[in-house]
Amino acid sequence: MVYREAFKVESRHRAVSFHDVTDRVKEIYGKSGIKNGIVVVYSHHTTCSVITQECAFDKSMTGLETLQQDLVNVFENIIPTCRYEGMYLHPGKEALDFAEKHGEDNFGCHNTDAHLRSSIIGRNVTLVAVDGEVDLGEFGRVHFIDWDQTRGRTRTVQVMVIGE
Repeated sequence: MVYREAFKVESRHRAVSFHDVTDRVKEIYGKSGIKNGIVVVYSHHTTCSVITQECAFDKSMTGLETLQQDLVNVFENIIPTCRYEGMYLHPGKEALDFAEKHGEDNFGCHNTDAHLRSSIIGRNVTLVAVDGEVDLGEFGRVHFIDWDQTRGRTRTVQVMVIGE
């Protein structure tokens, strides 16, 4: 049996956005009627990721949980946020021309850091469901991350449950 559902989250402007989607994922799993199987949480957005991590409880000055802020800080060291044209090879002239034809502004195209971060972390996570429960362990949470800091946006979180 397969069950699929999607929902929206709103990302922040000029900041990496973390969305704790654990409760929604569990709710969707419950609606599926599937007792044993897998739950795949994924993004079709190429600048977003899905991860599992524990709740860190403490918050940084940016409002992110401390583990989330640590992840952002690590990426800032290895894949810095794009701050000026030419910092990365992408986007080139053809990409900018294509984006302009599709209503994208020049600044919004300079999100190479978000694409690279997403490609390293990945855009999905697979969870095991056993006896009617999503097995996240005692402290596990599911987070949808929007790495793109060029503007706030509405993003879609996809959930597919497969099993019996």
